[in-house]
Amino acid sequence: MQSARRRNFHLPLEEETYAQLMREAKRAGRPATQVAREAIEVGLEERHRRAIAESISAYATAVAGSKDDLDEDLERAAVEHLAKRRRRKP
Repeated sequence: MQSARRRNFHLPLEEETYAQLMREAKRAGRPATQVAREAIEVGLEERHRRAIAESISAYATAVAGSKDDLDEDLERAAVEHLAKRRRRKP
């Protein structure tokens, strides 16, 4: 299996950020580059999720009160589903 191509770039860090990175790498028993890569990937994924949530929110705000605001059949099915779940709980 061929690994993904990696690219390098220089990333100057504030002294405290660097110290935190080194502490975390030591605590985890992993190379600092691996910890930094994971932190960047997690941060970028979170930013992506936040952007999607903001887009959904903006769309919901834009269509509020319009014919696109609510699918009556879908709402009815959801209410029925929730009502059934509540009846089943002890």
